[in-house]
Parts: sequence; C-alpha cells; structure tokens
Amino acid sequence: MAEQLTIATTTHGRVLVEEAADASSSRLIVAFHGYAQRAEDVLDHVRRIPGVSQWRIASVQALGRFYARDQETVVASWMTRQDRELAIADNIEYVDRVVDRLVSPAAPHRLVFVGFSQGAAMAYRAALLGRHRADGVVALGGDIPPELAKIGVAWPPVLIGAGRVDQWYTEARLNTDIAVLQSCGATHKVCHFAGGHEWAEEFSAAAGDWLASDFALPS
Repeated sequence: MAEQLTIATTTHGRVLVEEAADASSSRLIVAFHGYAQRAEDVLDHVRRIPGVSQWRIASVQALGRFYARDQETVVASWMTRQDRELAIADNIEYVDRVVDRLVSPAAPHRLVFVGFSQGAAMAYRAALLGRHRADGVVALGGDIPPELAKIGVAWPPVLIGAGRVDQWYTEARLNTDIAVLQSCGATHKVCHFAGGHEWAEEFSAAAGDWLASDFALPS
C-alpha cells in the first residue's frame, strides 16, 4: 500500500474588495460564495442588501479552483471530504489573513461574515474559529458545520435565510441549526422567503434590516 504524505505549501487566494461610500467606515463584511461560484457572484448578491454601501465588502474566493461546464469560466469550491480537517485549517488561516489585511486590530470596527450555500459553513467557521471576533453571521441556504455544535465559545448573533422550497437547505436542516443555536444561547433570527436555493430579494431586505438593527434581535 502506498504511503500518503501531507505536504504544506504556499498558495494564493483571490479577494475582491469594494470600499464603503464613506472611506472612513470601520464596518467590514467578509463574504463567501457557494459551490462552483466566484467572488464576483456573492459580491453581486451582497451589493443588493439595502444600506450595504455603509460597509466595506471583501468577497473571498475559495482556494479550490476549477473550470465550470463551459470550460472557460473559473469557479471554485471551499473543500471536499478529502483531508477535510487540513482544508478547514487552511481556509481559516486564509480568511484570518484577509481580515488582517483589511482591519486594524487596534481600531474599533464591526465585522460580519456572510455566506451563501457552501459559503455559509465558511461564514460560521470564520466567526467561531478565526482570530478575529465576529459581530455577526449571515448564513443563507447553508447549515452549521457539525464540529461547531459543541465548540464551547460565545456565538455572535446569527441571521439565517431559508427558502421555503429549497431542496438542499431543507426545513429539517434549518430546524437542526435552530436547535444548535438555542443550545449555545446564540441570538438568532430566521428569514423564510418564497423561493428555493437562491439569493432572493426578500432575503436582501431582511439582511439590510438586520445589519441596521445592531443585531438586537429576539431569538
């Protein structure tokens, strides 16, 4: 049987940064796309959130790049089941370095992680496993990673988006996530909308209200 070696190496990630309307804004959204998407895709989604111009946006593209079915467009995936724990560690370090680049730890700031589909898991992991304290998590159409269910750290407030006919992020998965958040004492809110596995305008409106609320939300 062949011996498997795991070799650490340096790679480079791709991040799109859009400045806030007010250049002095200390608010930062770090956004993560879904499977087979690009940084541009989730940046376009986040731009549709009412009031988001008050936030600086960093749209982070996953390190696992590949070609879409058209064999021209480059898309990406956050991880597979192979070497899962190592991939999680690599992704968290990657995101930490992104935030290091954009935020001064000595200055007051507001940091929210936003994720769609596969990127929702990254938003949760970045908030709970990363070096930078998160002020909130927005997760649309993606569930809480199982390793975070009993992590034993304080959770930031969470906004969950769930399409009523989403065949992937089902009502059962949503209920499991709600149970996790309740068991951890996390402040959370759920936005149900008429739609499937998508970024709906109804969700954009709810996310805008949530970001403007300072997250003083009922569970």
